[in-house]
Amino acid sequence: MDKSGSYPAMILAAGRGERMRPLTDDTPKPLLSVAGKPLIIWHLEKLAAAGFKRIVINHAHLGDQIEAALDNGDQWGLDIAYSVEGPGQALETGGGICKALPLLGDNPFVVINGDVFSDFDYASLTFSADSLAHLVLVDNPPHHPQGDFVLNEGKVLAEGNPKLTFSGIGIYHPRLFAGCTAEPFPLAPLLRQHMPEGTISGEYFGGYWLDVGTPERYQSLHRKLSDGTGNHS
Repeated sequence: MDKSGSYPAMILAAGRGERMRPLTDDTPKPLLSVAGKPLIIWHLEKLAAAGFKRIVINHAHLGDQIEAALDNGDQWGLDIAYSVEGPGQALETGGGICKALPLLGDNPFVVINGDVFSDFDYASLTFSADSLAHLVLVDNPPHHPQGDFVLNEGKVLAEGNPKLTFSGIGIYHPRLFAGCTAEPFPLAPLLRQHMPEGTISGEYFGGYWLDVGTPERYQSLHRKLSDGTGNHS
């Protein structure tokens, strides 16, 4: 089992944030302020604290603002590289990772959805040599009661019950994306394709997790962090 701190990490930040409009009309969703700090900086601080050094961030909508705000990552002791998809060219999760592969290298890498927030400890992630992906699964939130995948003895399966929700936190080996092209495609079907092989592992996380996908959930997170009730170390 390899520990995650030596891996590069990618933050997915290319989404348009349609459900967050009008907040995202002039500001990319990762730069929306939560308790006085842009959402993406919460991620960067946590990754730095967990021992990560190399960070790749993809962007499309208003991406120049993200680069201007974060620069090369020096202030967090990080080395940030950018995978530019361009306005109107967002490649979805799968395509975005595929395009960024040259920046991520030949070893496993962590990927975090830029619009989730949790108190998950990134330093605890481990990756087995026989896996193509390792997913962190959480309880189904009210807006996604059907869940995504089944966790069975450390393996993630597409069918069965009860289902859990994919948190948007995972580790992937570049082999998972063999033969891909930098065109828009979702990640989930690619994961499902390999689940029968037993090469998609997973773990359950029962701590705080939120998909910051709507203005209501965004305000909920802001209140939680502002009043100090959240464990966000």
